[in-house]
Amino acid sequence: MKGDYQELVDEISALLGAPATLENRDFGLIAFGAHDSDDDAAMDPVRTRSILTRKSTPAVRAWFEGFGITRATGPVRIPAAPDAGVFRDRICLPVRHRGVVLGYVWLLDAEPHPTHTQLTAAMEVATRIGGLLADEERAGSDLSRELRAALTAERGWQYDMALAALRTALGPDADGLHAMVCVAPWPGEDSPSPRTVPAAAALCTVPWHLPAVRGGTAEPGGAREARGGRASGGGRASGAGRASGGGSEARGAGEAEGATSGPGGTPGLGGEGAWALGVLVRLRAADNLAPAASAAGRLRDTAGAGAVAGVALPRRGLTDLDTAWSEASAGARAAAAQPALGPLAEWSALGPYRLLTALPRTAPDPAVRALLGAAHSELAHTAEVFLDHAGQAGRTAAALGIHRQTLYYRLSRVEQLTGLDLDAGEDRLLLHMALKAARL
Repeated sequence: MKGDYQELVDEISALLGAPATLENRDFGLIAFGAHDSDDDAAMDPVRTRSILTRKSTPAVRAWFEGFGITRATGPVRIPAAPDAGVFRDRICLPVRHRGVVLGYVWLLDAEPHPTHTQLTAAMEVATRIGGLLADEERAGSDLSRELRAALTAERGWQYDMALAALRTALGPDADGLHAMVCVAPWPGEDSPSPRTVPAAAALCTVPWHLPAVRGGTAEPGGAREARGGRASGGGRASGAGRASGGGSEARGAGEAEGATSGPGGTPGLGGEGAWALGVLVRLRAADNLAPAASAAGRLRDTAGAGAVAGVALPRRGLTDLDTAWSEASAGARAAAAQPALGPLAEWSALGPYRLLTALPRTAPDPAVRALLGAAHSELAHTAEVFLDHAGQAGRTAAALGIHRQTLYYRLSRVEQLTGLDLDAGEDRLLLHMALKAARL
C-alpha cells in the first residue's frame, strides 16, 4: 500500500514539475516526492519538518486549515505566513473520497506556476489516492468513530459530513439493508469489535442521556423521593404496573436527571456517566430481524443483568440513520420501563410507547403529582393496572389479587388525590399517560 502511495505522489510530482508531499487528514506524513532540485529554497522548514518528524506543527496546521482545505474540492493556494513558520507559498490538493477529505497533497507554489490543465490532471491522481486511503481505513477500522459521529450529530452539515464519512468507511455495505440496535445500559465507554458480533457492520458506544425535565425542577435525595422518586421498601407484584428491576417503583418526573440506578446497582438508563451501545446490523430481508435479535441478545449478555435492547425499523441505506437511532433508543427505554415489552423491544411492537418516548420529558401534571409520590405507590400501581385492563374491575381485581371492594376503595382514593373522574375518558387518558411517562 505504501508503495502505491509513493508511485502516485511521484506521478503528481512529474505532472507538476515539483516535489509533492502526501499527508493524511491529521497532517501525518504518508509519502513524499524526491527532491532533486539545485534550489535549496525548495526544502523550506515546513517540508523538512514534515519529512523528518512525519507531522506538522499546530501553528502550521491552523494556518492551512484556515483556508478551507477541509471543505475544498479543488486546488487551494495558500500564501506564506512567516509567523506560523510557513515561509513559502503553497498549493494544496485535497484528497477526497465520496465527498470526505482523507488527506492532502502539498506542493510549493513557485515559478513557473502549474497550469489549469496540469492541476486538473493532478487532482485526478489525488482522487485515486483517496480511493486507496478509503480502502485502507475500511480495512483497518472498526468504524466506531464514524458511527458515533453520525449518531451524535444534529441534522445539518455536521450530520451530512458524518454520514458521508460513514458511507465511505462502510463501502458497498452503506447502501444495504440494516437495522439499528440500542443496548443500554452499557458497562463502559469501550465497545467490542464488530468481528465479535455476527452481522454487525459497525458499532460504537454513545453517552446515554435522557432529555432534561421541562416545567419543573429536578430535586435530589429526600425531596426527590417525597415528590415521586423511587419508592422505598419491597417490590410490587408482577404485572403491568411494575417498573423494571424488581424492587423499584415507577419514577416521578421530578427525579433528578442522571441519578438513576438500574438493577443490581448498575447505571440506569439516562444516568450520569451512563453509556449505550449502538449497533448497525446487516439484514438479508426486511421481514427477518433475526440477525438484529441475535446480536442484541449476545450483547445484552455481555452488558450484564438489567441490560435491555431496542430495535428500529429496517432501512436501506443511511439517510435516516438518526431516525433509526431514535427508534432503537426508544425501544430500549420502553423495554426498561415495561418488562412486558422486553428485554428486546422492536419499534414496531411498542404500541403507545412509540408516542410516549417521542414526547419531551416534562414535570408531571399537577393533577397527578401527589399520586406519583412514594407514599402513594400502591394507589398509583392500582390505577395503572386498572387502566391497563380498560377499566374492567373484575380483571383488575384478579390481576392485583384483591377484592373488588378494595379496588373500588383504592380508585376512590385516586380520584380524591387527583381530582380526576375515572368515568371520564379524557381524565383516564391523562392519568394513564402520566403513569406511563413517569417510567420513562
